[in-house]
Amino acid sequence: PGPEETRNNEDAGPNEEEATSADPADETESASKKKKKKKKNKGGGGGGEGDANAQEGQAATAGEADGEDGGEDEEEGAEGAGGEGAAKKKKKKKKKKGGLKQTEPPTVPVSKLFPGGKFPEGEIQQYTDDNLWRTKSEEKRELERIEADLYNDVRQASEVHRQVRKYIQKIAQPGIRLFDMCEQLEQCTRNLIEERGLTAGVAFPTGCSLDWVAAHWTPNAGDQTVLTYDNVMKVDFGVQLNGRIIDCAWTVAHNPKYDDLLKAVKESTDTGIKTAGIDVRLCDVGEAIQEVMESYEVELDGKTFPVKCVRNLNGHSIAPYQIHAGKSVPIVKGGEQTKMEEGEFFAIETFGSTGKGYVREDLECSHYMKNFDVGHVPLRLPRAKQLLGTIDRNFGTLAFCRRYLDRIGETKYLMALKNLCDAGIVQPYPPLCDVKGSYVAQYEHTILLRPTCKEVLSRGDDF
Repeated sequence: PGPEETRNNEDAGPNEEEATSADPADETESASKKKKKKKKNKGGGGGGEGDANAQEGQAATAGEADGEDGGEDEEEGAEGAGGEGAAKKKKKKKKKKGGLKQTEPPTVPVSKLFPGGKFPEGEIQQYTDDNLWRTKSEEKRELERIEADLYNDVRQASEVHRQVRKYIQKIAQPGIRLFDMCEQLEQCTRNLIEERGLTAGVAFPTGCSLDWVAAHWTPNAGDQTVLTYDNVMKVDFGVQLNGRIIDCAWTVAHNPKYDDLLKAVKESTDTGIKTAGIDVRLCDVGEAIQEVMESYEVELDGKTFPVKCVRNLNGHSIAPYQIHAGKSVPIVKGGEQTKMEEGEFFAIETFGSTGKGYVREDLECSHYMKNFDVGHVPLRLPRAKQLLGTIDRNFGTLAFCRRYLDRIGETKYLMALKNLCDAGIVQPYPPLCDVKGSYVAQYEHTILLRPTCKEVLSRGDDF
């Protein structure tokens, strides 16, 4: 080498020696730090953090030791690592929780909120006395396993009902037009159940009967009725999936003077549910309901009224595509001796009134339903035949109202509809009213008498 190269080598020599002498020391120092911090993390892991956190902490510590020239203190590095690990853990938790959530108004189908396809069961009530053996019977459990798909269907419909009514309870405020409320409620139901013709959708028209009107009132087109602060409104709507109907209702009253009336009816419905069971006589359920209902009084504007059961309104059994399946659950004593049976669905509903406790048909009709057992009936009017075909395709034997016919594009159908009613093919269900000036409240749940227990399908956090 020439003189310049020799000089460069001499100049470079000490630097290289320093670098080579510094590298082993740094490596030894960083290795010792890693060991110390590993020990600390192991100790910390035993103190309540998981193995995964310890590993995350070790990785973060090693990264800090390599990235920094040992300028930071060991404890600071450990704290930083622990903080980083905790932050990662929190982020992971948030990611897990941050799945699909329901919108407001509800639009996300419940099937997407439960991607596993398994829906939450309702309130479970155990059988007592002579049916206590059912809770531990392996044979009865096997029967339930066979019906798992059916149970999942009705639980899905129940979850739709819970989520829709949660939203409706927020918007059902004084000043809302009842026509708009019903349209919103039914649209939410269609979205959440993913309406598919007769397979899934709304089970019957939304009832929003006010004050002395007990049931079967829904606004027709052009109705301008508005909810007021002093109204007592019964909201009754249903959801169906594969023909399995969830029928559930509650009462909206913003004025606290009606609280005792609502409490009486709610407690009576709960008593009816508690009394119901396999081999229980229907008349016994009615007697238990009446005893609770008539133990209440309500004071309105300085006058005290006894709360009376509406004696000609009943609960009912439910079958596929048949809202009233044959058995009636009375709400007063003295009913029929027929017994409830295993596997049956029942709508347990009670009505309490400050009036006579007896309803009659009144006002303009809005509810209609094709008779379940009707055979072929010859029709003369071509328009009536065409309307019957529309009803068969869109509703089958499920209840419908005029708004539903308007929605699917039917016009000028009243004469044809009357012809179908006169022929006995379609049954009209006019509003049922107590004496004018009285107030009626309603609560209702759908229950399933499973082989091993009783399930209140529509039960929610609200009632």
